[in-house]
Amino acid sequence: MKVRQGFVIISILLVLAILGISYFWTGILWTLVIIAPIILVGIYDMSQKRHAIRRNYPVVGNFRYMLESIRPEIMQYFVETDTEGKPIDRLMRSMVYRRAKNVIDTVPFGTQLDVYESGYEWLNHSMYAGKIKHADDPRVKIGGDDCKQPYLASLLNISAMSFGSLSENAVLAMNKGAKLGNFAHNTGEGGISPYHLQPGGDLIWQIGTGYFGCRATDGGFDADKYVERANLPNVKMIELKISQGAKPGHGGILPANKNTPEIAAIRAVEPYTTVDSPPSHSAFSDAEGMLHFIKQLRELSGGKPVGFKICIGIKEEFVEICEAIIKTGIKPDFIAIDGGEGGTGAAPVEFSNSLGMPLLDGLAFAVDTLRGYDLKKDIRVIASGKIISSFHIARVMAIGADLVYSARAMMMAVGCIQALQCNTNTCPVGVATQDRDLMKGLDVQDKATRMFNFHKKTMHILSELISATGVTSHRDFNRSHVNLRVDNTRVMAYDQLYPIVEIGSYIGRTKEDIMQEIKTKSALAR
Repeated sequence: MKVRQGFVIISILLVLAILGISYFWTGILWTLVIIAPIILVGIYDMSQKRHAIRRNYPVVGNFRYMLESIRPEIMQYFVETDTEGKPIDRLMRSMVYRRAKNVIDTVPFGTQLDVYESGYEWLNHSMYAGKIKHADDPRVKIGGDDCKQPYLASLLNISAMSFGSLSENAVLAMNKGAKLGNFAHNTGEGGISPYHLQPGGDLIWQIGTGYFGCRATDGGFDADKYVERANLPNVKMIELKISQGAKPGHGGILPANKNTPEIAAIRAVEPYTTVDSPPSHSAFSDAEGMLHFIKQLRELSGGKPVGFKICIGIKEEFVEICEAIIKTGIKPDFIAIDGGEGGTGAAPVEFSNSLGMPLLDGLAFAVDTLRGYDLKKDIRVIASGKIISSFHIARVMAIGADLVYSARAMMMAVGCIQALQCNTNTCPVGVATQDRDLMKGLDVQDKATRMFNFHKKTMHILSELISATGVTSHRDFNRSHVNLRVDNTRVMAYDQLYPIVEIGSYIGRTKEDIMQEIKTKSALAR
């Protein structure tokens, strides 16, 4: 017997039985309070057309959707091991939480990682560890010859996350934590909100393809609005977003239910509409145009550091940028390299999973290309893409990064539990939502302190890693310090995986010749 038929027969028999018994005992009619709604649900299930499961399995079919709705929680709390969680495993999450709470963050009984599994990585340590003085928070000067207001940046900073994607309380907590710890807070492409400004932390103002905060009525760039915001004392650097790792070539997405009147006013868009930023900029159309735009942004800001953020895609295009720098003499003060594994509040699955070069590959290529054109000494490189621990920082610095951004670790420091509801406006801890009832759960002062603690502890562990490897500074990390297990018996150092390019070796050569060398080197390394 089919479930549908069984449901109909049982429902009819139950109702008839209750009505029959009611002739002798009227109290039985109270059972209809429970049974009638169940029957009505079943009738609705059989009549609706969206879900075949519910049509064929009235009432009981709903349990499938109920269980599916709590699947992430079931996986996180009952199924996954400490090293299996995605996108950030429990081992890393727990580390962030413990450091943020300033409680013991050491682990007992040795590593849980399989050190003979392909992909395992480690740093080389020195016999003479601990004999070299090191600072817990060294600074990096960002700003070239054309920069009148250079910025001394921390090695670890808050990556781009917009107000709109994050709640006001999350933004306040992050910026207040940045103020306490003297590190920078990237605004994300959503523009500068009052919550970025109120605590007084250092800001990196990101300008995306939607030009939010300096947006003209036609959606293009408005120089007057830019001048007004760029010259705010909190704004220390300006970052032109070309692409981000989680959705390169797509532009940002702000769901309609997060686009409140307040956010719409900041972005100069219509409230309660889905806001899709264009995939590319309207202010320029080629590498030289981008560099002239960067020069304009620097001049209009009074000489603050200006750079761009990019996820490496077509390698020739980055080579063209370097050639345009040589030709025009216009040098960005920094370049942020984002990896394809970067996070986002909302993106199509195909873009998150299958577009954009992963961070380590993209970073090595960008650093090597800059070295080949003898530009690395003048341009700071920022690495971004799933950077959680001090080892992650050391690893990208060994490749050639000068400093890093972190997004998801910073979200966890202010309370994110990886509920994977960033795109639904239902974040249960008030981090990635505009629901005021939910964001009330996030106490700004408490989470700002946790943000400060996480940054301080992570930087301290990084300084201990520097000491353990025997180098005098984070600047002395190089690719030979990092090892990757390829399989059970083969190990390769990063200088073998990513052979270094000699400084100036690309100058005077054709782009075709350079690209052929890049392809050959990549093939030999594999």
